[in-house]
Amino acid sequence: QVQPVESGGGSVQPGGSLNLSCVASVYQYCNYDRSWYRQAPGKEREFVSSIDSDGRIRYADSVKGRFTISQDNAKIAVYLQMNSLQSEDTAMYYCKFEEDCDALLENYWGQGTQVTVSS
Repeated sequence: QVQPVESGGGSVQPGGSLNLSCVASVYQYCNYDRSWYRQAPGKEREFVSSIDSDGRIRYADSVKGRFTISQDNAKIAVYLQMNSLQSEDTAMYYCKFEEDCDALLENYWGQGTQVTVSS
């Protein structure tokens, strides 16, 4: 079973950087869209960024120009480089793998990694 595992969270000061990683065991005959979401205390989970199986990338407006999503060549891992972090970026960050195996769809979520931006 695909089980994403996030890492790389931590505490940084405003203006700092973090690089999140998410790795999952995937089936080579399936396609995966991979996304990052975040959830701050008392708020809904929100979309941050995604990269689909064709390499197309999207960002939430709030992170454009500051965050960069990338993947490894084997498309097993997905990364989120976060620069110029602000207090509003404080949240639990979750990775999602959307699996497409011959049109059979399944979503897999990681357990999350905490990002705290504070002076």
